[in-house]
Amino acid sequence: MENRVRSGITIDYMGMMQSSQNQNGFTKEELQNLQEALNEAQTTLSTRWKAGEIDFSKLLDPIKTQIPEIIEYANSVASNFENFVVLGIGGSALGPLAVHQALNHYYYNELSPEKRGHRPRFYVMDNIDPVRFNELLQILDPSKTLFNVISKSGNTSETMAQFLIVRDTLRRVCGENYAQHIVVTTDKEKGNLLPIALKEGYHRFVVPTGIGGRFSELTPVGLLAAAICGIDVNQLMEGALEMDQWIRKTSGVFSNPAQLRAALAHLSWQKGKNISVFMPYADGLKTMADWYAQLWAESLGKRNDRQGKVVNIGQTPVKALGVTDQHSQVQLFVEGPDDKVITFVAVEKFAETQEIPVDLELPEDIQFLGGRTLAELLFAEQKATEYALTLAGRQHQKIILPYLDAYNVGQLLLLLEWETAYMGELLNINAFDQPGVEEGKNGTYALMGRKGYETRRQEIEEYGKTQYSLTKEL
Repeated sequence: MENRVRSGITIDYMGMMQSSQNQNGFTKEELQNLQEALNEAQTTLSTRWKAGEIDFSKLLDPIKTQIPEIIEYANSVASNFENFVVLGIGGSALGPLAVHQALNHYYYNELSPEKRGHRPRFYVMDNIDPVRFNELLQILDPSKTLFNVISKSGNTSETMAQFLIVRDTLRRVCGENYAQHIVVTTDKEKGNLLPIALKEGYHRFVVPTGIGGRFSELTPVGLLAAAICGIDVNQLMEGALEMDQWIRKTSGVFSNPAQLRAALAHLSWQKGKNISVFMPYADGLKTMADWYAQLWAESLGKRNDRQGKVVNIGQTPVKALGVTDQHSQVQLFVEGPDDKVITFVAVEKFAETQEIPVDLELPEDIQFLGGRTLAELLFAEQKATEYALTLAGRQHQKIILPYLDAYNVGQLLLLLEWETAYMGELLNINAFDQPGVEEGKNGTYALMGRKGYETRRQEIEEYGKTQYSLTKEL
């Protein structure tokens, strides 16, 4: 059996399968036994797609028609500002940051304006740490900065708090022209941010109603930031659309990449692998691991199944980076508890290879490096890590991108989103809600004094009266 599925992106799953070196792997029959469940999942997802419930896929074509407007706006503002700041949290921040880091110069902000194509520096404020937020405002000139406020509901406490601080700063610094420094991405018809934007005259882009934050990168949520910073958003969408077509039009666990990845994940989970490690071997994909962690955890970590039964289900995502984490986490992966399944993400051809000089006066034990490249060394270390895991009987697979470019990143995003949707069906849970997050949001509203949450506030304050703590007395 050829353990590969190829179309631009390759999925190499030999490390998941039984072999002479890995008796703990799966058999072809085990994967085939999931085909009926996968067929049912495909039927359900297809029905939901037609009903407009899988909008991360269904809206790709309509969103593609919006790209000229996004690019036109991006080009009109890019050279007018020195800085572009995203105010958002969750997918509104992780998606734009992941795509930016994957496709732009790693030290983009340190480049000269000429080398950035006269595009603004890029910052993402994905947290409300007051020190970090204040320090960002210290280094930016508000009069030369464009802020993108991203919140579909306008109820996101963190983002709206940031917005209020930024708006106040801009009013003081820029006067009556402050609205030119704010662009909002929010719901088309409702929410708290929309009426503010209409009243104060901010440029607006729309978050499609049926798309949650973790699935929103290929909407104006992520496409605007990408376009402003010079990324080819047309190619990003082309890659996504091709992967989407492959997944929606193909059946069979050995032919459909999302079915294959979900089947492998489900079999691993059934055999006690409750940790999913995402380990790219490219620094440009480091933040993609953060995006994946939210996608996998928030979609699949659920208390109840679709029938309301308490199942407390999910697979914990862990982020790692090759080769960095070979010197920290891989020891655990190889010799620790056998509770992990590892996905490597490799790039076949890097934009640079970086030759290592030959120096025959060096000690013989390091002369072997001379004349090779950093790319060759990285490939060797990744392959050696795979082999070490195989010898230890640990399951792993690899997603291979031919190049780290917009087209292949678009493919990767859609593959992981569809895989998550299929895994939700196999687990019999709703992969598109996040009730556990909502509970924390409501508690925050209560503690911060939002009307209508007085009872909840009393409950939380009562909970806080009983404390078990240890403090060193001075």
